[in-house]
Amino acid sequence: MSPFRPSGRVVVTGLGAVTPLGTGIDVFWPRLLAGENGIDRISHLDVSEFTTRMAAEVKDFDAADWLDKKEARRIDRFIAFAVAAARMALTDARFPDDPEVRLETGVLIGSGIGGLTFMGEQFRRLYEGGPSKVSPFLVPYMIPDMASGWVSIEHGLRGPNTCVVTACATGANSIGDAYHIIKRGDAVAMVAGGTEAPINEIAMAGFCSARAMSNRNDDPTHASRPFDKDRDGFVMGEGAGVLILEDYAFAKARGAKMYAEIVGYGMTGDAFHITQPDAEALGSSRSMRKAVHQAGIDPTDVGYINAHGTSTPYNDRLETMAIKKVFGDHAAKLAVSSTKSMVGHLLGAAGAVEALICILALRDQIVPPTINYTTPDPDCDLDYVPNVARKVELKAALSNSFGFGGHNATLLLVRVD
Repeated sequence: MSPFRPSGRVVVTGLGAVTPLGTGIDVFWPRLLAGENGIDRISHLDVSEFTTRMAAEVKDFDAADWLDKKEARRIDRFIAFAVAAARMALTDARFPDDPEVRLETGVLIGSGIGGLTFMGEQFRRLYEGGPSKVSPFLVPYMIPDMASGWVSIEHGLRGPNTCVVTACATGANSIGDAYHIIKRGDAVAMVAGGTEAPINEIAMAGFCSARAMSNRNDDPTHASRPFDKDRDGFVMGEGAGVLILEDYAFAKARGAKMYAEIVGYGMTGDAFHITQPDAEALGSSRSMRKAVHQAGIDPTDVGYINAHGTSTPYNDRLETMAIKKVFGDHAAKLAVSSTKSMVGHLLGAAGAVEALICILALRDQIVPPTINYTTPDPDCDLDYVPNVARKVELKAALSNSFGFGGHNATLLLVRVD
């Protein structure tokens, strides 16, 4: 490969997704637009003693379809999700099988929690059988960076290989950081996104103890209801979203299709509380402002926001406040939806899957709904695209992700000129 000079522009050329509404964008996207719900009673754990007994599980996924059978049996699910989503995205991008190109291609796939299921299994072995029963794969299958490591090894990608861990902002930060890696010329392309498989005993117990999740166990399909007055907490989900990011000049030279261009990335810290968002929405509003400013576009060009919208009382109210702070009168004209109403909260994968949703919205000029929106909340008074997807004329879309620890990340994407 000849010496690479960055163009300063970064485009998205491939998409891969593993979600509670299906594996692959051709399955997932139509179901999302139809307002289908991926939330149900948890099927693979005994949850009878838990205060929350539902989640958004990925039910059409078999790790053996993507990995060697022996590896598929023992590997943590968060790694398997990333392997599948990355392979789908690289195939979708028709990414060159050229050693010189792959020398300058990196991987940045984050996870908020990592291999918690595998780690829990090994703790059980330790307590029941002693140290000799613990797997030698405990450390590599537990650490969050192994998703990036595995994808790098599988595809011979020798550029920057790293990992972001910023709780529920992880997926967005991963894409945003990969965007900057390409912009400054440290890679010609990046495989970027987030992955999470947290539906296990310890994660469920922890979030139940924190009283963060919905307890609407008798009606799981209506449990996640972002911005609705009767919301009572989030619903956990699992999955992965992976994007192929490329330098614009490189993508154009190889004739790649371009889904969208990333033009802005804002990130801030609340410096307020370990779990609660900033009470004045200062951090989240600054994150959005930074993304819009970096993009150099008029705020009125933004037509859609995929909200963080977790279905928790504080988050939804304060995100609404932040949007109004940033967009002023234009906030009332924005389409704002939370797709967590359908797929639950994918934690470290959420920002990546939601950025992918923004890209598909730009492609098809349609925005997905917020389902289960029936009772308006006076504190949440924007247009949340209630219950039915909507055709739009869309130039730019913004995706918000906010995480425990006060992490805020915003991605701004536009159609490619």
